[in-house]
Amino acid sequence: MGILNLSDVPPPFDDAPDGAPGAPASRPAPTAATKTTATGTVIPSHVDGSAPPPQAPQAESSLFDTSALTDPGPAASPGAEPEPPSEAVAAVAADPVRTLELKPQIVEQLATVYDPEIPVNIYELGLIYDIAVSKDGVAVIEMTLTAPGCPAAVTLPAEVQGKVKSIEGVTKARVDLVWEPPWDKDRMSDAAKLQLGIFD
Repeated sequence: MGILNLSDVPPPFDDAPDGAPGAPASRPAPTAATKTTATGTVIPSHVDGSAPPPQAPQAESSLFDTSALTDPGPAASPGAEPEPPSEAVAAVAADPVRTLELKPQIVEQLATVYDPEIPVNIYELGLIYDIAVSKDGVAVIEMTLTAPGCPAAVTLPAEVQGKVKSIEGVTKARVDLVWEPPWDKDRMSDAAKLQLGIFD
């Protein structure tokens, strides 16, 4: 067995400047704080009631076209007449009969959408605040996220929009992402709390 010579041990990562020969690539930043529940499920710490960790917005790839959600559009020139609201942001008059007819199918589709950090669907998490359908089949979903700055701010609304739009009888789908009232763990269903091992 050889003898280890400490002078042969390479320096720690932080001692080698980036770009130097043999220097390792920069290490990724640590992820958000997590917690293991009584059931062994790992979830972000803020879901059990603690404050969410600060997160910088991160660009993520998506299988859905999210340009309509992220593109701010051309800036208006000074003194120009304001443009009328586009169809994407125009108010939709909810029809109680159509809403009652299509809501069960919409909820069924929403139950197949999962927050990437939490193994519970977004409907059981309480992220869906309202569902409305107009007489001509335009569905509007009002939803939030577990914390502002969540990396899923682009991917989840786009996935919800795609799932709802695929329902027969829905002509168009729109997702309104809101932050008021803020989400908290009391909005989760009892089944979600049980699955995550969160008990009041």
